[in-house]
Amino acid sequence: MTSQSQGIQQLLQAEKRAKDKLEEAKKRKGKRLKQAKDEAMADIDQYKLQRENEFRRIQSSIMGSQGNLAVKVEEQTADKIQTLSSSYRQNKERLMAELLNLIFDINPEIHANYRKEL
Repeated sequence: MTSQSQGIQQLLQAEKRAKDKLEEAKKRKGKRLKQAKDEAMADIDQYKLQRENEFRRIQSSIMGSQGNLAVKVEEQTADKIQTLSSSYRQNKERLMAELLNLIFDINPEIHANYRKEL
């Protein structure tokens, strides 16, 4: 009976050692999974930061060119307004004279389709 009892004790100790090894393996697996997850998150954050920097660089180059276009459009508009204003001042008197001549110099004529009835 003692040998049976010793055999049972040995089996229980072996079972306990196996159980401890199993739990230790589970803990290592959990640590590795957590470490892999942390590394993946770091890689994702780094990639995200890289893409955001690229986006900002492209956006600033595009927005910078749009800002330059706005300045060019404003300059062209100011030049066009100045050109039209000077043209108006130069031609105002001549145009008024021509309009007044057309209004006041009336030459009555008989229309070409008018027929004299007898």
